[in-house]
Amino acid sequence: MTKRVLLAKPRGYCAGVDRAVVTVEKALETYGAPVYVRKEIVHNKHVVETLTERGAIFVDEADEVPEGALVVFSAHGVSPAVHEQAATRQLRTIDATCPLVTKVHQEAKRFARDDYDILLIGHEGHEEVEGTAGEAPEHVQLVDTAEDATKVAVRDPSKVVWLSQTTLSVDETMVRVNQLKERFPGLQDPPSDDICYATQNRQVAVKAMAPECDLVLVVGSQNSSNSKRLVEVALQAGAKASYLVDYAREVDESWLDDVATVGVTSGASVPEILVMDLLSWLAERGYGEVQEVTTANEKVAFALPRELRKALKDDSLQGNGLHDSAR
Repeated sequence: MTKRVLLAKPRGYCAGVDRAVVTVEKALETYGAPVYVRKEIVHNKHVVETLTERGAIFVDEADEVPEGALVVFSAHGVSPAVHEQAATRQLRTIDATCPLVTKVHQEAKRFARDDYDILLIGHEGHEEVEGTAGEAPEHVQLVDTAEDATKVAVRDPSKVVWLSQTTLSVDETMVRVNQLKERFPGLQDPPSDDICYATQNRQVAVKAMAPECDLVLVVGSQNSSNSKRLVEVALQAGAKASYLVDYAREVDESWLDDVATVGVTSGASVPEILVMDLLSWLAERGYGEVQEVTTANEKVAFALPRELRKALKDDSLQGNGLHDSAR
């Protein structure tokens, strides 16, 4: 039996995650520890643990942050209520919301201004959904399950639009959209594609390799929506088995029984070092041959948040003056 690994590309960090993680690292360098972060900066255990070691303090709500301290908002975005809460406590804020999530927030605000009913397709309780819904709470209704799609009620069927959480699978979203369109034929599509390019690209890469795989291992955390979708997409596309692991050590050796081809990919919030560790672990067990399956080359990059760019510019002008005043 010839053993080999098919390695999906693109995989791992997207531009929004990279920007959010670098934002916390630069805030720690610029202002010194502690830097508070509301919620997990991105949904990855390793990233959160690494930043915690460097002096980041993760909290659930802004009211847990001492008055006047610095808080970073996570890549998933926050509602206006959270911004207000931070202002009340005189917190200095850096908003690391992914620009693609901000785009959906703007869409929600615009359709609410025009008095539309907004059907938000997403997972209940997910931070991104809470942030988007919070932009227009009187207008947004969450559609998570098939049952939600049958129950949702609108005021005027000619003034209804759907938006979605950026990290869903395209297929999953369109199932809900088609259900909703059966009930509301006038349902409008968002002005631009809400599913994040990176989520989509990672799913396309997995679909390309899954039919050849006896097993697909997805590196990612259990609370990462896009990582969990990759497992589902792999199975739907023909992989015989697929599992989500945070670390190579979590792989059960029995999963490799009678497996010739292992597919490997990682969610959009996963650092590449964790994938490399998994490849080393597989190589030790005879899976040394690695073939990359490339379906796209990503060149997207986002500028750091405005508040941080200004601080870094001031810092370079004043030498280390900012460190003293900000501590």
